Amino acid sequence: MNPAKVGEFFRRLAAANPKPETELRYENPFTLLVAVVLSAQATDAGVNKATPAMFAVADTPEKMAALGEARVRDLVKTIGLYRTKAKNIVGLSKILVERHGGRVPRKREELEELPGVGRKTANVVLNVAFGEPTVAVDTHIFRVSNRTGLARGKTPLDVEEKLLKIVPERYLRHAHHWLILHGRYICVARKPRCPECPVRDLCAYKDKTL
Repeated sequence: MNPAKVGEFFRRLAAANPKPETELRYENPFTLLVAVVLSAQATDAGVNKATPAMFAVADTPEKMAALGEARVRDLVKTIGLYRTKAKNIVGLSKILVERHGGRVPRKREELEELPGVGRKTANVVLNVAFGEPTVAVDTHIFRVSNRTGLARGKTPLDVEEKLLKIVPERYLRHAHHWLILHGRYICVARKPRCPECPVRDLCAYKDKTL
């Protein structure tokens, strides 16, 4: 997709949704971090059902560490891989208290040192909590980027690096959310809703649905 098409692609997505936001519910950078860790291989809707009760009693690293793994495990047991996630949440909470004064760090390297936090999770936190122009490539963004021809790549990192190069600077802050929402509701996996797609004429997908 050439630069003119890329610019028009994002212009249209921006026009349809000027201020996109994450669908995960959170109260501060810490609760966002926890929610994103929980969302791995789970839906945002499923995470949002579990987190209110947990955040009501633990919305800081200090409180979360004090809850302990067994209690956290009980609070998130409706979410897939809950045992591992509970262990990681308590572990990262303790590290935030011990090494970062109870605050979520704003550096990627420090975020990725936390249990359960990989590049995608770090990118979400940097983008949503701190306004950094990062792109967290999940399954939706990976699919949309490859299917439309926007930024083809064999790995999430390939796609991320290409998007960072081609997305116009004025759209980079929210590109992550526009692509996720587009993949979640329009450019879905099994039968994309092409007739409803605002960028269908820019898309390189050959098997468009009628």
